[in-house]
Amino acid sequence: MNTLRTGLLMAAMTGLFLAVGYLLGRETGMIIAFVFAAGTNLFAYWNADRMVLSMHGAQQVDRASAPEYYAIVERLAQRAGLPMPKVYVMDNPQPNAFATGRNPQNAAVAATTGLLATLSPDEIEGVMAHELAHVRHRDTLLMTLTATLAGAISMLANFGMFFGGSRDRNNPLGALGSILMIILAPMAAALVQMAISRTREYGADRGGAEISGKPMALASALVKIDRMAHRVVNEPAEANPATAPLFIINPLSGRGMDNLFSTHPATENRIAALKQIAQEMGAPSASRADAQPQRGGPWG
Repeated sequence: MNTLRTGLLMAAMTGLFLAVGYLLGRETGMIIAFVFAAGTNLFAYWNADRMVLSMHGAQQVDRASAPEYYAIVERLAQRAGLPMPKVYVMDNPQPNAFATGRNPQNAAVAATTGLLATLSPDEIEGVMAHELAHVRHRDTLLMTLTATLAGAISMLANFGMFFGGSRDRNNPLGALGSILMIILAPMAAALVQMAISRTREYGADRGGAEISGKPMALASALVKIDRMAHRVVNEPAEANPATAPLFIINPLSGRGMDNLFSTHPATENRIAALKQIAQEMGAPSASRADAQPQRGGPWG
């Protein structure tokens, strides 16, 4: 069901993009919009992972520089049947993590120093299993493309405002319609992007629970990350809000409102789903993670 829903939302995003192009210039505008979308997505396909990691100041680590963290990712990748991803650390006090990359062969996972210092080993394992589930489901590419399309729609709308789209007699909606398009099209694109993100988070929670075998460790981690995200500002994320859907918990506000304007599902809803998954798996209903404090510093 999630796959079908995601496909429909992606189709809606693409249709919205083409519709904006049509309103700006009818058939010619739609063709230009399609070519523009193809070009931006091609660029994003090859370069988005490096751009996102650079935006957040991520530094690659290896077995020597972060032995415990690297070993967790390596062990989970083997369980998931995935190639070993590149492993990164972000020097950021807010506990959080994300995955990126166009496919499992070119994937990377990144965790903040705040996450590695705050969470127990079991909880870190739950979080990184969640991120590897995103890699296995190819969500990293999907979210990159939706972010690119959302940005391109906003650019097209701005193009219509600055270059006289509202005065173009070929525009079937006239001046008022163009003004509404400029305002509403970027909002609609953002809402679709958020809906896709929320859909994929539930799937990654389930996938991460299956990979790690510890659904309640992931639930415990989500509680801690959500609590800290309310108090600790993530400056790189604030400067690059389009990357927010990539993180396991919204890095901008940490608010768990499960509504139309959230990039992530409500944390309490995710925990309820993980409890159900734990029952299905016959896993313990409560995690022992809180009794296992992290040792050895944030770099493992």
